[in-house]
Amino acid sequence: MNHPAPAGHSHPRVPQIVAHRGASTEAPEHTYAAYVAALAAEADALECDVRLTADGHLVCVHDRKVDRTSDGSGRVSSLELARLEELDFGFWHESADVRDGEEPDLDASRVLTLRRLLDLVDTSPRRVELAIEVKHPSRYGARVEQSVVALLDEYGWAPRRPGQNSPVRVMSFSSSAVRRTRRLAPGLRTAFLMEPFGYRARAGALPFGVPIAGPSIEILRTRPESVARWHRAGHEVHVWTVDEPADFELCLSLGVDAVITNRPRALRTALSAHASSPGD
Repeated sequence: MNHPAPAGHSHPRVPQIVAHRGASTEAPEHTYAAYVAALAAEADALECDVRLTADGHLVCVHDRKVDRTSDGSGRVSSLELARLEELDFGFWHESADVRDGEEPDLDASRVLTLRRLLDLVDTSPRRVELAIEVKHPSRYGARVEQSVVALLDEYGWAPRRPGQNSPVRVMSFSSSAVRRTRRLAPGLRTAFLMEPFGYRARAGALPFGVPIAGPSIEILRTRPESVARWHRAGHEVHVWTVDEPADFELCLSLGVDAVITNRPRALRTALSAHASSPGD
């Protein structure tokens, strides 16, 4: 991870490329196949959303319901893991057409548990980071963060003291969720996510002790000066969701620390081209 450059430093930041729900243009979002594709695309970090199932398992699903991304229906919080594993989470994606008539690719269709994603990060031959977004509101409230920290503890990735190394950070739009995470694991880095309305409501302020600002790209389009203000306050800036070339150029010009994207391969190519262009 790049940190803010000292005053007078002439080299721009090189942002971390974070694969949003995996390489979700290449494989169905939040499937194991999407994250393998993200690693192949040389993403620096992976991003996932997590929810608790009815029987207490953490799964990588964005929506409260499974209706959009699977052939089933119902709320994740009301379904047990065994039922989720019966559903096809990849049939809707264009990559499924390529497999038509072949045996189902379970890595591209089966619900992904956070544990399996952690195993992928843990066994990667190169360092890969993981940004976990805890989804709220949730019927389980604080149990979500408690479950995440308990699982990270098994990997030694929920440090109790700042400065201890962990490849994981926890993000949320909920200030209560990031505060709970800090209480449970004070050394675990957290990010506060912001939409334009939330940004205006808080005037861009972060909850106490949160080191990372997580603005939407829409915020940077209208308030680009926010990046410099957050940097002056000692915060990193991780921007979502950056897919368009013009938005990526804006992020590069502002010196953000990470871009969260559905297109990690395209942004890696663009970053390489930018680095080798005359005058850089």
